[in-house]
This record gives sequence, structure tokens and C-alpha cells, in this order.
Amino acid sequence: MIHRINGSVRRVLTFPAVHPCESISPSTLLNSLIDLAKNICSYESEFFPSSRRNARETIRFVQDILVFLEDVRVGLPDFPDSVVLCLSELHLTFQGIHYLLQDCTREGARTWMLMKSDRVSNQFRVFIRAIATGLDVWPLEAVAVSSEVKEVVELVMRQSRKARFEVDPDDKRVITDVNRILGRFEDGFDPDRSEIKQVLEYLGIKKWSECNKEVKFLDAEIGMEYLNDHKRRDLSLVSSLMGFLSYCRGVMFDVVDIEASKQFNNRCCKNILNGLNPDDFKCPISLETMKDPVTLSTGHTYDRVSILKWFRAGNSTCPKTGQKLKSKELVSNLVLKRIIQDWSVENGVYVAEVSSNHKNRDITRTVLAGSLAAEGAVKMLAKFLGRRLVDGTSEETKNKAAYEIRVLTKTSIFNRSCLVEAGVIPSLLNLLSSRDSSTQENATAGLLNLSKHCKSKSMIVENGGVDLIIDVLKKGLKPESKQHAAATLFYVASIEEYRILIGENPEAIPALVEMIRDGADRSKKNALVAIFGLLMHPGNNWRVLAAGAVPLLLDLLTSCDIDDLVTDSLAVLATLAEKLEGTIAILRRGALSKVLRILDSSTTSRAGKEYCVSLLLAMCINGGANVVALLVKSPSLMGSLYSILNGGTSKASKKASALIRVLHEFYERSSSGSIASVLPQERSVHVW
Repeated sequence: MIHRINGSVRRVLTFPAVHPCESISPSTLLNSLIDLAKNICSYESEFFPSSRRNARETIRFVQDILVFLEDVRVGLPDFPDSVVLCLSELHLTFQGIHYLLQDCTREGARTWMLMKSDRVSNQFRVFIRAIATGLDVWPLEAVAVSSEVKEVVELVMRQSRKARFEVDPDDKRVITDVNRILGRFEDGFDPDRSEIKQVLEYLGIKKWSECNKEVKFLDAEIGMEYLNDHKRRDLSLVSSLMGFLSYCRGVMFDVVDIEASKQFNNRCCKNILNGLNPDDFKCPISLETMKDPVTLSTGHTYDRVSILKWFRAGNSTCPKTGQKLKSKELVSNLVLKRIIQDWSVENGVYVAEVSSNHKNRDITRTVLAGSLAAEGAVKMLAKFLGRRLVDGTSEETKNKAAYEIRVLTKTSIFNRSCLVEAGVIPSLLNLLSSRDSSTQENATAGLLNLSKHCKSKSMIVENGGVDLIIDVLKKGLKPESKQHAAATLFYVASIEEYRILIGENPEAIPALVEMIRDGADRSKKNALVAIFGLLMHPGNNWRVLAAGAVPLLLDLLTSCDIDDLVTDSLAVLATLAEKLEGTIAILRRGALSKVLRILDSSTTSRAGKEYCVSLLLAMCINGGANVVALLVKSPSLMGSLYSILNGGTSKASKKASALIRVLHEFYERSSSGSIASVLPQERSVHVW
């Protein structure tokens, strides 16, 4: 079998070509080579944004060789080993050419491939020289082909040796233009927009969506550069280009043209994701959803943290197969990671960021611009968008600016900083009152992203943002706007005085509780997280109880099959139970048996089990002997507690230890006929 790799996964300008296996039959090898040559020839009709002449010349060479190969197939004699070897080497070279043509025509990689024209030209030259070498040792007398075809082959050999494959003069000119634009950004001067327009036209970037693909591709390349700890040779250039294309996307295009394709892609994505089994996303070691999946040489995938812990324990085998590992090298499974992320978003499940050096690298790449040109480009773009929000003459103009801010601030800490400094927050707050649902959603999403920045929270509050956000939470024109509003409250509530301020608004907590009751899964998630944040201020405890949260949370424990929502519900319940009023409200709803079932379940996440222990301990402390007496009758409780004691987090282990001590003391005292003073404070609470 001849190995093939999906071009959408392969990194550009990498050529993972493999030799055909030695046991392959000559006829199969020849047929495969002809098919590969036809695939290469099919690129003749493709648009090449750069390296056009070199690509066309290479395709012409392959077309001539294809005629020769098809003539050889007609005779199909018993090939000598020397011919089979030539076929094998040609196949390897054709694979490389095919990969290179994929890269030259790849959507999103146009600017990058232009700036890498010198390397691309050299690669074309290497492949053509390899073809010449392969044909040079081919014994033409050993195959039955016409004299005309032999002449064609000889002509190809002569021309391939002479072919220069230099950078196209037009490419050189546009590369100079791009470098001049980057220099303007670096020096802090606005670039010539007519010059930018010429560059975009040359590359065939005519729409916002095409420019957005360029930005996404460059962002992925930056991620790959940060994974490469030692080299990072291209980091400055790729960062500069991303700043340049981000500027182009925000300034040069007035219309965002992605809605139709976005809806289509979302439908396709949902159909695919609905067919996935979330159990396949769990690490075989921890049984938790993988946050940073990595693959061993055996082909099995584990969460990075879990497999490293396995290795540190002295193991040198694959946990799943027991096979001795020749290498402990870990390969990031980026495809699976993206699938898990997409599935999590689609199903309202939060997957925490990895706590490792990879997280530090991810943070570093978003804190820094990466280059002076990138820094200058984003700062200029931020000022431009700020002016559009203030001076825009139409709703569409302001909506476009809000959408650009939303996109820019989704993951980049540096972009958030630039936009906060540009003063966009008051203008975005004004757009929350818009009667256009799209404008309101984009403004709310932009504020959500900006609320993660340290300086933004005070700016939101000082400009009356809390009341405006709560108004969207209650009356938002779209469910998505309400979701974003709830999440924004969570980040604002990370400041103690703002937790108090939000809680004192009589509409805030009831609106969040209503979202838990009526919202979709993702809305429930955001509302739960926001309430959990507000409960960090003890004065909000009674407000959550008064809003009727407890019955809804307990219903989620039994009716919801999304593990993340169950865990969040347990977290809120555990916090409420820390006060006597919360314990009473929870126990009166028959919570004890539900919590014990969840703790005993093999499908409950580790975090969920740990919150169960926190909740049970709080109910014992505030509920007294009645609660403890029921817990000691549970046959599986001690096993679960000792499991957490040995394998849980430090905080969870301490709580499990405290609960075990309470249960032991109760058992000992009840055996001796005295159960007084088992707990710090004796309560009498109706449990069932």
C-alpha cells in the first residue's frame, strides 16, 4: 500500500513522502505513479498566487513524463529491477511535487508562500533535478516505447538539467512591497492603502473571508513555531504577516461575507460531531477528557499530564498494550485536540486549559506581538476600530467594527490590551442597547473577551456597564447575547467589590437562575459559572437561595447527561452548603441520596467527585448527627473517600480526610452509646 497524508493536516513546506513498499508489484507501482502524475497535471487549471512560472514548468515536465509512463504501461513487460527502482524513486519525487503544488494553491497560505518564494523555487529545482536523475539511469532499451516518446524523455532530461527555477520577477516586486508595508508598521506610520490593495489583488485576496483564512493560517503557524522551542526561525516574519493581514481584514474590507458559508459549515460540523462518542476523548489512564492529547510510538493517545506521570513513576511501556517503548517521544495530536475543542463548544462543555509548559507557551504567544511590525499593525488597527465605533455613520459600520473587535480579542491578550488602550469599551457598551440583534451580540461578545483583561473590569463598571450587561442578560435579542452577558459578569465578578455590586442589583442573580432553568446547555454553563463567581462573596449566598436556585441545581444532577454541567452544579451546591441556610435548603430537597449516587458512579469526573465530598462535608458540619447517621450506612462511601484521599488534589484529599474522620468518630461514639460532640456544632436538620 502506498502511504498518503491528508494535505489539510500536513504543515506547509513539509514533504512526508514515503517509498513504496518493496513487496509492491511493478504493475501496481506503475499504475499508482500514473495516477499521481495525473493528479499533478490536474493543477494546470488551478490559480497560483505566487511561483506561477515554476509551477507551470514543473507541471509541463510531469505531463511529458506521463506520456512516457502510459506508453510503458501499454507494453507492460516484466521490468528488470533497475526499472522498478527508477519507478520507485520517481514515485517518491512525484509525491513531493504533489505536496508542493498543494501548498502553492492552498487557501489561507497565499501570503506565506509568497514570502517563502525563494525556498519554494529551490524546492521545485530539487524535485526536477531528482526527476532528471531518475530518468538518467532508466534503461530505455529495457522497455518497449516508441521512438517519439523516447525523444520526449531525452528532451525532458536535457531541459530539467538546465532549468533554473528562480523566483518570479513579479513575486520579487510584491515581496518588496510587503516588506515596505511591514517597515511602515514597524516605524509607527500608516501604510499606503493603495499599495496594500495592489498586494491583495496580486494574491487574489478579494474578500474578507479570504483574508480571514490567511490570518487563521498564520495563527496556526505561530502556534507551531512556539512548539518548536529551539529554532523559531520564522516567528518574527509570521507574526509580522499576521499583524499585516489582521490590519487588512479590519481596514480594507467593508463587508464580512462569511455568514452563509459559516452556517453551512456549522451544519456539517454538527452532523459530524453528533456522531462522535465522547468516551473516545477520555484518557485511558485518568478517564478524564483529554486537554492535551499526545500519541506514543505505539499509536495510542493519552493526555500529556497523565502519560508523563506514568513515565515519572518508572514505567517504560505503553499503558494500554503493555508494549515496551523504543522511544518516549510524545507527538501532539493536534487533530484530536481540535475535535475535542469543537465537540466541547458544540455541547456546552468546558475543557480547562492544560497546566504545563504548553500552557505557558500558549500564554506567551498571546501576550507578545511577536515583532515590532505586528505590534504597530495591531495598534493602528485598534485605533481605526475605535474611531469607527464613535464616528461610524451607519449601524452596519459599527457592527463591522464590533465584529472585528470580537474576532481580534478571542484569544490574544496583546490584542485585548491594544483595544482597551484605544478606549473601545465605552463605545461597545453603548452598542448593547442596539435594536439590531447582530450588533448587540458582537458588542457583548467583544466585551466578554475584553473583560478578561486586567484593566477592563474597572472601565466596564465606571462606564455603567454592569446595569447594561444585566439588561442584556434579561432581555437580550439573541440567546447568544445572553450567554455572553452571563460570562462577562463572571469575569467582572473576579473583583470583590464588583461581586458585591452585581449581587446588589436585584435583577442579576434572578436572571442567571432563570437562564439555568430555561437556557440551552451553553447558557446553563455560563450562568452556573457566573453564580459560582458571585458566591465568592458570602453576602450573595442568600440571594441565590431566594432566587430558587437549589431545586434547579438538584434537577440538573439527575436530568443532565453533560458531565461538565453536573460538576458545575455540584460546585455551586457545595458553596451554598457552607452556610447553614444553604445546607437546610439542599437537604430538604432530598439531595443526600443523589449526591451519594453521583459520588459512587464510575462515569463521574474526578472534579465532580471532589465537589461531592465538599458538599457532603459541609452538610455534615451544618446538618449534624442526622446527616452523619445516614452517611455511615452507605456501603460504598468509604471506598470513594479513600480513592479521593489517595488520588485527588491536595484540597480534595484534605476534605476527604476530614469527612472520613467525622464518620469514624461518629461510628466509635455510637458504638459506645454517645454521639455527642462528633461535630463542631450540633444541628438538627430534617434530612429527607
